[in-house]
Amino acid sequence: MKLVVGNACPRHETEAAAPQDCAHCAVREIAVCTALSGPELERLRGIAVTKLYEPGSLVFAAEEPTSMVGTVVQGTIKCFKLLADGRQQVVGFFFPGDFVGSPTQETSHAFAEALTPVEICVFPFPAIQRLIREMPNLERRLLKLANEDLDLAQEWMLLLGRKTAQERLATFLLLLAHKAKARGVAGAPIDLPMNRSEIADYLGLTIETVSRQFTKLKASGHIRIAHNNEVVIRNLEGLTAIAEGTA
Repeated sequence: MKLVVGNACPRHETEAAAPQDCAHCAVREIAVCTALSGPELERLRGIAVTKLYEPGSLVFAAEEPTSMVGTVVQGTIKCFKLLADGRQQVVGFFFPGDFVGSPTQETSHAFAEALTPVEICVFPFPAIQRLIREMPNLERRLLKLANEDLDLAQEWMLLLGRKTAQERLATFLLLLAHKAKARGVAGAPIDLPMNRSEIADYLGLTIETVSRQFTKLKASGHIRIAHNNEVVIRNLEGLTAIAEGTA
């Protein structure tokens, strides 16, 4: 049975010009292209197109042929699956520098929705497959990213199966902090473009439980909530100990 997303998640994308000089890209050092030489980078840029998505728009849908993959340059994307009764199950988030889609799978297995204004450096599916065959550095880099995704999936299985609610939320905040550090913005408030319901869904908790755990971490001095969508980690060592179950 094929499941579709209703009007709450329409398609609304805009194709912009080809990406600007890759050397000045904000995610150059953490993206898939970081392992490429100058000539290889130019070949990759030659097939790239910039696409822009408004918040709430569909980036790709499950069970559809894979038409493109790409690197998130700006914004946050929610990846989710639909249950038979129509409920969503959030299975991940994509942040700047993350690679969206699989160049080896001809069909998408999940839905992706823009949570904020999103910019993606897009590579058409047939063209990226050709470059992978011709550029070993690109193939190795994509394999490394795939292995990192597998490691993250295994860690998340541990989180959902063994960790307490507070440990889950602490782990999630540390993941966001790690992503921010990779982008060179360590120490800045952590942006939470996802709402409490989406965080709860991702962590296998209720909204009420997530709200209580935010309150507890705030009261204990581990975090400060700057705004509804920003969190400052005040005690990184303590938060890490909570996430690891050693606090």
